[in-house]
Amino acid sequence: MNKLLVLLNTLFLAACSVFGMPSVEEAGYDVLKKHDTIQIRQYKPLLAAQTEVDASYDEASKKAFQRLFDYISGNNKAQQKIAMTAPVIQEKQSEEIAMTAPVFQEKSGKTWFMSFVLPADYTLATAPVPLDCTIVLKEIPSKKVAVLSYTGFLSEQAIDEKTSELKSWLDANGYKAISSPRSAGFDPPWTLSFLRRNEVHIDVE
Repeated sequence: MNKLLVLLNTLFLAACSVFGMPSVEEAGYDVLKKHDTIQIRQYKPLLAAQTEVDASYDEASKKAFQRLFDYISGNNKAQQKIAMTAPVIQEKQSEEIAMTAPVFQEKSGKTWFMSFVLPADYTLATAPVPLDCTIVLKEIPSKKVAVLSYTGFLSEQAIDEKTSELKSWLDANGYKAISSPRSAGFDPPWTLSFLRRNEVHIDVE
């Protein structure tokens, strides 16, 4: 078992059943609309610890997860352990293209961001300060998000396919996307494929 799986095993043993059903705190939201596997949600404000890695999807996932796991395990100035929440969020960096004004036009495909949502009782003032300078704490305001849920293993190909599906639904239903897509994962690696909960998120107006 490699180092990543050891970390994931430690993280999820107390929080999940053998079927991978999480009992950890989840980021709060209200469902505004539902259609099959797609929901429009209003997310409440939250605080996240975020890091970025310039690598392939698989390599970035491993490196970013380990950094953030170390942070919530006590690698912070307070040496304080922080409870895990769900989901773990990952997204590609958007590349800023200079024209008459800055615009976000295309994805670089090289840099990935990963975020751990911190428990709701933390604020920017009370959350432990990371010792790792590659981790930043970010306040994320309330926002409306289109979400497509699916099962199976998390992969870059699956994310791209589900993103295309969600964008097509948004176009057909008159929603305007205002962010790059994000991947959200909820389950430990040993969870059976058909029991996994994965999501693609896109902010909408």
